[in-house]
Amino acid sequence: MTTVKPKILLEKDQFDVTLKRLCHQLIEVHNNFENSVLIGLQPRGIFLANRIKQELEKILKLKNIRCGALDITFFRDDFRKKELIPNKTNIDFIIEDKNVILIDDVLFTGRTIRSGLDAMLAFGRPKDVELLVLVDRRLARHVPIQAKYVGITIDSIESQNVKVEWKEINKTDRITLLSN
Repeated sequence: MTTVKPKILLEKDQFDVTLKRLCHQLIEVHNNFENSVLIGLQPRGIFLANRIKQELEKILKLKNIRCGALDITFFRDDFRKKELIPNKTNIDFIIEDKNVILIDDVLFTGRTIRSGLDAMLAFGRPKDVELLVLVDRRLARHVPIQAKYVGITIDSIESQNVKVEWKEINKTDRITLLSN
């Protein structure tokens, strides 16, 4: 049996450019983020949310962009089918009447985002919710979810996996498509 070599979709330099582009798209819509907040979905969306926050603060020369981490473990529709380890929710601001940018690394079936929307409502009713993802695997939705801000879009089959590596934990920034 032959092994299929992983396909690198983005490496460090392209990864950085993609993050900067996403930030500039956010600035076009949210200006100074006075009425907007970032919420990263645990566990891997928080890496993207934190990087977006840092880059926005650098571009805008601000230090007050609100960014939180949301654990969706108990809101998942497969909660009782898998052994899931809860993560920590850290949202120390009110989302009532705010523009929320919900952030995750990969959008695949949409189920994680649906869970995030349910979990987020425990913190208030936002004025608006937008979705930002680094990778949109657009051909496998189980629920009608669509991202407004997308780093890259790929067409992949269900047996393939997208691996997002973060320099914070993997020592490099890279996105790879793995085939089984």
